[in-house]
Amino acid sequence: MARADDQGVYSIGAVARMLGLGASTLRAWEDRYAVVVPIRSGGAQRLYSRAQVEQLRFLKARIEAGVSAADAHRLLAQELAAGSLPAAGDPHRATGPMVLIAERDAYAAGLAEYFLRTEGYDVAIALDATQAKLYFDELAPHIVLVDLLISGGAGFRLVAEFSADARAQVVAVSALGSAEEALRAGAAAFLRKPLEPLTLVSTIRDLLGTSALVRPGAQPSSIR
Repeated sequence: MARADDQGVYSIGAVARMLGLGASTLRAWEDRYAVVVPIRSGGAQRLYSRAQVEQLRFLKARIEAGVSAADAHRLLAQELAAGSLPAAGDPHRATGPMVLIAERDAYAAGLAEYFLRTEGYDVAIALDATQAKLYFDELAPHIVLVDLLISGGAGFRLVAEFSADARAQVVAVSALGSAEEALRAGAAAFLRKPLEPLTLVSTIRDLLGTSALVRPGAQPSSIR
């Protein structure tokens, strides 16, 4: 029996709203590339699984980073073939802890996503504060990586909002020396940009393993 996550649960209108894409775009991608193909209800309505929503997020992030739609679909097909992304209808696909990346720079978000996925984490990317809040509510991530300058400096507000929810821990990131302010706002850790991959992965692993909060005067064990 397939998991509930693999069954068609979202209408095309709901997916379009969640991802900030037009329903016509989703239909065009389906017709042209046939990589993300929803099932049809008895009334011929398109129904997308949660796995397919993640696949569409992957496409959107790549396209916003400058990749063509055709190349983004080729990349997605390769990731699905390699088992790096959940395939709709695959009941045996294991998923790791969910990390939400709230990052204003699509290129930086893509790099962080790559390193985290290679370590077995599930990753979602939000490129503005509104999208970050929608994904936080929908995905219930274990860790949220927040660029403090996202949406013109809305990162501090996101840190405070997300850290008030016991479901997740927040890692604030910035090219500025804003560690003290971020920790006061509720962040569990602060990392300076550009992110060093080993430090990023180690910090997230430490937080998931110990649930220890890092406050002013302390540093996570992975930061040297």
